[in-house]
Amino acid sequence: MEYSAILSQQFNIREEYAANIIALLDEGNTIPFIARYRKEMHGSMDDQLIREFSEKLEYLRGLDKRREEIRSLIDSQEKLTDELSAALDKATALSELEDIYRPYRPKRKTRASVAKEKGLEPLADDILKQEASFDPIKSAEDYINDEKGVQTAEEALQGAMDIIAEQVSDNAEIRKRVRNLTNMYGSIVSAATDKEKESVYTIYYDFKEAVSKIAGHRVLAVNRGEKEGFLKACIETDSERPLNSIYKVMLKDTNMLCADIIKEACSDAYQRLIFPSIEREIRNDLTEKADENAMKVFAVNLKQLLMQPPVKGKTVLGLDPGYRTGCKTAVVDDTGKVLDTAVIYPTHSEKKIAESKQTLLYLIKRYHVDIISIGNGTASKETEMFTADVIKAVDYPVYYMVVSEVGASVYSASKLAASELPELDLTLRSAVSIARRLQDPLAELVKIEPKAIGVGQYQHDMPQKKLGETLDGVVEDCVNSVGADLNTASPALLLRVSGLNSTVCRNIVAYREENGAFSPRAELKKVPKLGPKAFEQCAGFLRVPESKNPLDNTGVHPESYKSAKELLTLLNYSDKEIKLGDFSDISLRVKNAGTKSLADRLNIGLPTLDDIVKELSKPGRDPRDELPAPMLRSDILDIKDLKEGMELKGTVRNVINFGAFIDIGVHQDGLVHISQICDKYIKHPSEILKVGDVVNVKILNVAPDKNRIGLTMRF
Repeated sequence: MEYSAILSQQFNIREEYAANIIALLDEGNTIPFIARYRKEMHGSMDDQLIREFSEKLEYLRGLDKRREEIRSLIDSQEKLTDELSAALDKATALSELEDIYRPYRPKRKTRASVAKEKGLEPLADDILKQEASFDPIKSAEDYINDEKGVQTAEEALQGAMDIIAEQVSDNAEIRKRVRNLTNMYGSIVSAATDKEKESVYTIYYDFKEAVSKIAGHRVLAVNRGEKEGFLKACIETDSERPLNSIYKVMLKDTNMLCADIIKEACSDAYQRLIFPSIEREIRNDLTEKADENAMKVFAVNLKQLLMQPPVKGKTVLGLDPGYRTGCKTAVVDDTGKVLDTAVIYPTHSEKKIAESKQTLLYLIKRYHVDIISIGNGTASKETEMFTADVIKAVDYPVYYMVVSEVGASVYSASKLAASELPELDLTLRSAVSIARRLQDPLAELVKIEPKAIGVGQYQHDMPQKKLGETLDGVVEDCVNSVGADLNTASPALLLRVSGLNSTVCRNIVAYREENGAFSPRAELKKVPKLGPKAFEQCAGFLRVPESKNPLDNTGVHPESYKSAKELLTLLNYSDKEIKLGDFSDISLRVKNAGTKSLADRLNIGLPTLDDIVKELSKPGRDPRDELPAPMLRSDILDIKDLKEGMELKGTVRNVINFGAFIDIGVHQDGLVHISQICDKYIKHPSEILKVGDVVNVKILNVAPDKNRIGLTMRF
């Protein structure tokens, strides 16, 4: 199979680029490295597209492997013909290959195999010939044999029909036709197992939607409802179309007696063998597509969450709310170092509440806390109200923000947390994590398994291995697009850097502790087990602010240092300017000198030149700084304060298939349905909204008793 030709068409890129990507992947280059430092070889495709390309390549290779396995298996039965071999070569999907192999697959005992043991296969073959003079009923009498268990002509005919039915079921062309017709005209139908039983699946108690139109989130909802025992679901379709299609393949219309028998066998094949199998296939396909779409939504949301702008240079107090065990509190300085911890009880007795106020005020004033980060779990609302009240008594502006605490408990009980914060109880570690999440969401959230971050739908129903790979890819792409400070990055952050494994990460930290800060970047080569290939893959993503060479604090790869220095010379930068590392006007100088001319003189591609210029114009740049800052609050609203028509600002917390949840400063997030996001038609809310976006909303409806808030962005 010509992978580069197929993939160039699928991704609408030049075949040369497809061939280059395949070669780069096969050479062991990581996707972030290929996306960032080999742009000329693939036309500047982004990391997400290259990841999809890699997955498709893996699928095609798996398809070829299975093709050859099937060819070998059929050949071992001495049944491989030129026609079969050509059909295998033409197959472009796994289902097509399996349909071809179906007649040759070893079967368990079936009605057809029993009939064959009784010697009825010749009768079935004669019936299928449909010769005008052949009388199947009379011929069936010749197969009566007490020893073989055929006692009547009717039994012989039934056995022959069983054999014909299996042949019909094993026919690849017939299966393809039935599959296509069911996809076109079939419907998913679900009903309640007990209509009296209340559940979240009530809208699916009497549900029907076309297979060709059903949305992925509905497929997953029906699946889960069925799994939990609230629903029973199936595919319904009119059998007339598929049966007529089968008859066209099987009937010659030269012998009506044979035709009637074949029709009966076809009907049996369809009802008993083909349709149940096709139904399973289609439901599996629908689930697979729904899972894929849900994983994409999860991935988009996770990326936006990880890429939230950091709140730099601020002392943060983290609050992990709780009722019985109190509210765990931790103060961290602007580098994330723990300054103090405490446990307060803002939901207990009046005395405890008063003591908690004093403790919180003391911590805020002593460490000059700038922002309070509140986890959004149990007792979050009460803690938020308590915090809003306390900061009114501070004589300088203090703000707070509610952050997602999903995964904080997972982190606090992990080996990593124990090694980072050995002196703290695990309950206090979660408060530290909540504080650090506000300071640098990416650096903190990489410590948690992506699946535990929870910004998707039905994540526990998805194939966990595939979900893990997808989300790991997102984390890897985010870390490498931001870069990591070689001298301060935690092992968890370093592990997500292109080309590094856990052993090398441990060695980097050990080297750092033994020899002090890295300077220059090339010192990485001294780290044990970090060979030339690993250095090539990781160097560009690791920043060294302490280095005398300003290039070491940029995303310029060491392989391009020579070109970068030549560029500065061509642009007439003085030694003093180079030493200071101030190239803020480099874009203007490049434009004046001619971008194409400079690229040609430096013998590099335009994408590489553009990247060098972008990095030099702002050394140490963080792409997250260009995004809107997170929304900080100093007061709280109660759901009872909300009125229809009220206009508010809010932060997008989660984007799902049917809308988005918005934090508007009330304990309960409001829902903007997809129909209320904008005036134009959109297929998915992610076309307009991203996690972390600050948006203007209007209250559509409020149901305090049900904790529901309906919002609109259309006003």
